[in-house]
Amino acid sequence: MADKESIRVGSAVRRRRRALALTLAAVSERSGLSVPFLSQIENERARPSMRSLDRVADALDTTAAELLAAADSARVVDVVRARSHDSSPDVGIRPLVRGHHQLRAVEFTGEQEGDREYQHRGDELMYVADGAAEVEAEGRVYRLEKGDTLYLSGGVRHRWRATLPGTRLLVVGVGDRVGTGL
Repeated sequence: MADKESIRVGSAVRRRRRALALTLAAVSERSGLSVPFLSQIENERARPSMRSLDRVADALDTTAAELLAAADSARVVDVVRARSHDSSPDVGIRPLVRGHHQLRAVEFTGEQEGDREYQHRGDELMYVADGAAEVEAEGRVYRLEKGDTLYLSGGVRHRWRATLPGTRLLVVGVGDRVGTGL
């Protein structure tokens, strides 16, 4: 395996393990590889052979090819233009990161349904770029104005609505698992 590939495979392995809420010890037990070796792979200090990568992939309920593909996604440099065709002006939702990555970011514009409830495994950050919004989380209502941010740890049920016309809300979150988007 080339040096650049193995380095990125380590971060893909770590993301997948964390997404499954597994410890290094659990992956070690499943794969038969030592905890120190797995730690070295994840921290890019060791290069797994294809056989070792297959064992790690099996322990993580995936394949070596999927881990390599997730590693390839780490190499992406992509610009999403403000007037991109990916946006949906009728709905007012614009993805700010294309593809399947650990990070997900979406811009919401205008009126949104305030009765829809959300809950995500990963942490989430809401930023009001323009306008104002109300977010209900953990039984409390938070009023946000332009420039305000709200952080939600993973698992917090929440709903939100724009309170001014033309509101733009940026939502950035951690993907639920390697290889999935929103």
